Amino acid sequence: MPKTEPFEKYSNEYDEWFEKNRDLYDAELEAIRQLVPPIAARGMEVGVGTGKFAIPLGIKIGVDPSEKMAIKARKQGIEVYQNVAEYLPFNDARFEFVLMVTTICFVDDVLRSFKEAFRVLKHDGCIIVGFVDKESELGRRYSAKRENSKFYIEATFFSTKEVLVYLEEAGFGKVRIKQTLIPEEPQGTVLESFGKGAFVVIKGVK
Repeated sequence: MPKTEPFEKYSNEYDEWFEKNRDLYDAELEAIRQLVPPIAARGMEVGVGTGKFAIPLGIKIGVDPSEKMAIKARKQGIEVYQNVAEYLPFNDARFEFVLMVTTICFVDDVLRSFKEAFRVLKHDGCIIVGFVDKESELGRRYSAKRENSKFYIEATFFSTKEVLVYLEEAGFGKVRIKQTLIPEEPQGTVLESFGKGAFVVIKGVK
């Protein structure tokens, strides 16, 4: 069952978060940008939302189960399919990369979602997964206050190690990892690996 209710009710508040937290958004976007293939590559975003990451990254195709989010993304020029991550409406080997940003915490089956991404990727294509590490300070805070959150009340948070296991089981290799939102580092700092930053981005190759 797709967890769309919060996004149907609060789509405006979703967009407002990015405006109110521009420095966090910019840091996350930069960490992702460092792992995404060149702009000319044919990519697709799963959980595209209103297009906050797809648009600046030049992604023109997205998947999202929320009707209100899809409407907003379409107005931004994105071709949106209303589907869930576990059942992507595309032929095999269609894309050069698949992006998933803060999406895995809302899917019903992470492994199946990764396997679907693997299926629709071309040989040597890659998946890029951005998420809040549940073992970080921010991740622990989100988990503790989940019941009081409009968006995360139904979310399931994962550690970087857990996500790496799922990616390996789905068939991905040649992993690279970036991290940002790092305590005691200048805002916008992006480092390799994980363990310090609250926001982690993993790239895996098919």
